[in-house]
Amino acid sequence: MNRRSLKNNNKTLWQSLLLMSVILMLFIIPASAGSVEENAESIASLETALTVLWLIIAGTIVFLMHAGFSLVEIGLTRTKNTANILMKNFMTISLGIIVYWLVGWGIMYGADYGGLIGIDQFFLIGADNTLWNSWWFQMVFAATGATIVSGAMAERTDFKAYLIYTIALVAFIYPVFGHWVWSGAGILTSGFLVDTIGASFHDFAGSSVVHSIGGYSALAGVMLVGSRIGKFKNGKAIAIPGHSLPLAFLGTLILAFGWVGFNGGSTLDGNDPYVSMVIVNTFLAAGAGAIMVMIITWMKTGKPDPSLTANGLLAGLVAITAPCGAVTNWAAIVIGLIGGIVVYAGVMFNENVLKVDDPVGAIAVHGYAGTWGVLAVGIFALGQGDGSMLADAAYTAAGAGLIYGGYQQFVIQVVGAILSIVWAFVASFIVFKIIDLTIGLRVSEEHEIAGLDIVEHGISAYPEFMIHEE
Repeated sequence: MNRRSLKNNNKTLWQSLLLMSVILMLFIIPASAGSVEENAESIASLETALTVLWLIIAGTIVFLMHAGFSLVEIGLTRTKNTANILMKNFMTISLGIIVYWLVGWGIMYGADYGGLIGIDQFFLIGADNTLWNSWWFQMVFAATGATIVSGAMAERTDFKAYLIYTIALVAFIYPVFGHWVWSGAGILTSGFLVDTIGASFHDFAGSSVVHSIGGYSALAGVMLVGSRIGKFKNGKAIAIPGHSLPLAFLGTLILAFGWVGFNGGSTLDGNDPYVSMVIVNTFLAAGAGAIMVMIITWMKTGKPDPSLTANGLLAGLVAITAPCGAVTNWAAIVIGLIGGIVVYAGVMFNENVLKVDDPVGAIAVHGYAGTWGVLAVGIFALGQGDGSMLADAAYTAAGAGLIYGGYQQFVIQVVGAILSIVWAFVASFIVFKIIDLTIGLRVSEEHEIAGLDIVEHGISAYPEFMIHEE
């Protein structure tokens, strides 16, 4: 090849490279920039879809907790009331769906009125896909409060009376306190009280909103309905064994599984990097609660008590529900251990001091342990801006607890705990009293002895064990 040919070839090569550069600048680079924007939009859409899916799945897991509550209640009560308890739990969620759609959501999350109550979005008017998704997740929480009451008042409460109370709780009692805490505009998270104390009340997933409301409502109902026949003799509590410990334990484990959705779903974000930490804290507390009650009962009686130990697991779960997104692993274990102590002491206090009859221990598990969980936030919360792994978590709204040098958070937690107790007890006492004065709260002595399955529903859950008279 001569020099001239080589020169021509080089010229052609440079012309080709120049042409390719122009094509790259005109078409490929802008296309790449467009692709980046499209990718960003795709990622955002994917994140939104993950959140929607996460809340649907988490809500479904919480929905399953109603099966757990049913099994715990029937396991710790007698066969003659099994169908009645199943019907109460079944209708709790059935009524809860409709009532929370009609009224509950609007009162809890509607436009704020004076920090006390929501005043719109009834019937989900104006709802879009985002709101419908949030409604589903919040609805399964709402019905849980009434289910707590069901267990405490089991085996002697009139079925119609319970249904009426369920409507009142889901429509008004639960959503009002929920508005105070979770609406973003309630009296415990904004306004004069928060400005004065210098901290906002923190309840991540419902130690107060769900469990305390259910527990102290149950206390009001149990005080009014009275104890079961034969529960107390000469002022001393007599054990009335449930008919199926296996069912009670299965129900307990289903409830524990439900807390994956209960606490994990309360991140409200399918892309939240801290959801695993929330779940880890949740189950560390659960295990610690069960271990503590097993040790206590073993030391007290020489034998570890199965049903109380199961309640210890639940107490740990209830206690960690408020602080699970704001504390370290070791704090979660301590919270669970103390939750175990609280539930054992609470059961003994109810039976030996208050002389109230709670067949499943719901008041101690949900009420007393729920209050402890709320206070635990003010003691163990890490606070923000301390360089910890929780400092940048969007949902870690709690300030530093007492052991980290803060006091404002503890003060607002005490105020919120007191408000939850007073509101739940007083509002429920009034509702139960009105029911008692009108249709009656308790079945007759004859019906209680016969069992509510046959009297209220005309059926037995275990017909093969019935004694048929010829």
